[in-house]
Amino acid sequence: MSASFKSDAFSFVDEFGPAKIVYVSTPGVGLEAIVVIDNVAAGPAIGGVRMAPDVSVEECFRLARAMTLKNAACGLRHGGGKSVIFGDPAMPLHEKEQLIRAFAKAIEPLTDYIPGPDMGTNETCMAYVHDEIGRAVGLPAEIGGIPLDEIGATGYGVAIAAEAAAPFAGLKLLGARVVVEGFGAVGRHAARFLSRRGAILVGASDSRGAIYDAAGLDIEALAQVRREGRSVASYERDQALAPDALLSAACDIFIPAARPDVLRADNVGLLQCRLVVQGANIPATAEAERLMFERGIVSAPDFIANAGGVICASVEYAGGDEKAAFAAIEEKISRNMQAIIARAAALRLSLRDAATALVQERLRKMIATQRWR
Repeated sequence: MSASFKSDAFSFVDEFGPAKIVYVSTPGVGLEAIVVIDNVAAGPAIGGVRMAPDVSVEECFRLARAMTLKNAACGLRHGGGKSVIFGDPAMPLHEKEQLIRAFAKAIEPLTDYIPGPDMGTNETCMAYVHDEIGRAVGLPAEIGGIPLDEIGATGYGVAIAAEAAAPFAGLKLLGARVVVEGFGAVGRHAARFLSRRGAILVGASDSRGAIYDAAGLDIEALAQVRREGRSVASYERDQALAPDALLSAACDIFIPAARPDVLRADNVGLLQCRLVVQGANIPATAEAERLMFERGIVSAPDFIANAGGVICASVEYAGGDEKAAFAAIEEKISRNMQAIIARAAALRLSLRDAATALVQERLRKMIATQRWR
């Protein structure tokens, strides 16, 4: 471990964590990974395994902290963690399986961390992890799991959050125009569940391009395009756009559902919406959050709005089924959104500041019950 890694790791320690930062290296198979177990006051940490070529220690920590806040907000008996495997998620499948299995063996001693799927990994990857160490969530249904990406657990939670936040932003879901930045596992399901509530998808993007049609897009047709391995920009009805063109697209609800920090001080002013519902983890910088609040754009924070996946994972880990997972997602996210909206309105805060204060209060109460604190 390099000196720079160590110094970076200690630069963001606070009263809540991180409890552990572990650097994993298995040269024989080319494995390089980081695991951040942020907080375990409520129980073992749950957090996804991300595969990407370019995630820093700080970003991994920020993702783990979002999980801590998310799990505490939902009253789950789990802390927050996150891990990243450095690599191209589109690598040949046999190479990916080898890397995932090596990662699983490397984290076997970290019994206070329960891995799940994230960007670049899926239910099959979690099956490999479970096969190696007997500890994972988001498993395929065939081995008793609830495949959260397949059923759209996170996207369902995003839709519930949008439904709760819409009146606070002066909107009705019926006829609301929705743009999804990142039409993947989260974004496409969020669009589908929102359409069932009367909203209209007018824009969608992926890493290769974007599409916009003020008259509305066919969600199932776009999903089929993605299943075929093509970009939404190849959808023949409409004109293709650059991936970041949707930031300035006219809409009512903007859903960032891809990589971190897509909303920043240098581009957040382009938004033409009244409500942002954060489907991705940490999709906005702190400065972008402040600027949205100053402009009157309501922004439902990630650790409240996209908690559907980890709620589903927690239900699975406790032996529950898909029906129980959807019921828990609706109850917990709706309740949390109403709580932070009430606090934000009373104290004239942003939803993020209201949510952070609420969750930190809960975390401090949890930590106060621990022997070593």
